[in-house]
Amino acid sequence: MDWFGGSYKDFDFEMFSISHWMIIAILLAGSTAIFVNRRKFFDNNKWRKVEIGAAVSLILIELTYHFWMYINGDWDVSHAIPLELCSISLILTVLLLLTRKKIIYEILLFTALLGASQAIFTPALNFDFPHFRFFHFFYTHLMDIWVVFYFTWVKGYRPTIWSVVKLFVFLNVLMPIIMWINKLVGGNYMYLSHKPKTASLLDVLGPYPYYILSLEGLLISLSLIVWLIFREKGNGNTKKIKELPIR
Repeated sequence: MDWFGGSYKDFDFEMFSISHWMIIAILLAGSTAIFVNRRKFFDNNKWRKVEIGAAVSLILIELTYHFWMYINGDWDVSHAIPLELCSISLILTVLLLLTRKKIIYEILLFTALLGASQAIFTPALNFDFPHFRFFHFFYTHLMDIWVVFYFTWVKGYRPTIWSVVKLFVFLNVLMPIIMWINKLVGGNYMYLSHKPKTASLLDVLGPYPYYILSLEGLLISLSLIVWLIFREKGNGNTKKIKELPIR
């Protein structure tokens, strides 16, 4: 049961190792497959079952992750509550798969592409293949990105400039709540209490708490770039996919 244990002695993760490059290759291959086959995927009844199944799989693997932390003595309110940006993206991914609500897509588009993609290319991970944590980490982050691409290229969802505004409002409503929880549990969710001890992008964004404002400015700038890439192109020639009713 070492693959489900709490020690990474025999599973020490190395960035840009063979296993890491394989994950990056899977990300690119899966994303390409969704785009190339986007028309073939448009069968509402068939793929609705796949959407529900994907949501259930994410719920199960996340519950297993919390069970893994608990039995290995690592579960603590200071770091195990799903309040990190990637954990929030995972919750949004499940909700989007279950409800198909566009407002969820509008927020997830940015949190997944800006957060989950960074996590895949520069993972804060100790456990390498074939440990459970390796599979949990990459499966959840890959799904965050693939679900966004699926709803963009297959279902025809697109962000507007107001989507960036919604993201900004969402995060700024969430921020004081998380800061309050951080004080209660002695946590540092979303790095709102202090910078990480290891070197990071936050080191060049100023001291606490000013780096939080700098980070917001950076987030808005990157979100505008994402919007420019994925927005509906107004050339009048694009045939928009019509959403079929959920049955």
